[in-house]
Amino acid sequence: MPKKIMSRNTQKIKWAFMVSGWGRTAVNALELFEKSTFNFSEISLLIYDEIPCGAHEKSKEMGIKSIQVSRKNFKNSTLHQKHLLKVLNEYQIDFIFMLAYKYRVKKELLNAFQNRILNIHPSLFPSFLGTQTAIQDALDYGVKITGITTHIIDEEYDKGVILAQEPIRINDSDDFETLYVKFIDKGKKVIEDTILLTEQRFDNQ
Repeated sequence: MPKKIMSRNTQKIKWAFMVSGWGRTAVNALELFEKSTFNFSEISLLIYDEIPCGAHEKSKEMGIKSIQVSRKNFKNSTLHQKHLLKVLNEYQIDFIFMLAYKYRVKKELLNAFQNRILNIHPSLFPSFLGTQTAIQDALDYGVKITGITTHIIDEEYDKGVILAQEPIRINDSDDFETLYVKFIDKGKKVIEDTILLTEQRFDNQ
């Protein structure tokens, strides 16, 4: 974890959530904050890629700043992430949580937020990595246990230090829809555990 860099005007970690789709996972995370689960964190920014975006609507409802930064508006990923970095710095973000965010993080953003970009992935590491279809992949392979992992993003895709994991049992009767419901339910716990762990580590620096 980095040296202590608590938010400039508060004693709370300033989080940015990033989402590229509708944002079911991000909505779950926002709802955790709505219930005042955390004492040392605040959501300062939601960055979303596409419309419609449920996470964007939820952030507006909660009075949280949300900004659309669409990849399609940039010629390449380097320009896209340079703009992301500019926005993140403008809001003095401490940690980034990528919640179903589909774009790979490039070197400039990694260097600026070293060990401070977190990701959630719908599998138990080290299974079903480097894919955006991990839930269906688990069904197709016939595994009986899958799960959710949060981790620190580094230079290798779907690698980095594991922060929290939650197993999910696959029953013979499960299909994608029933399994997805389990992921939504278990995902809330993994997100909560990850943020609480980050608060604890951050406070101990």
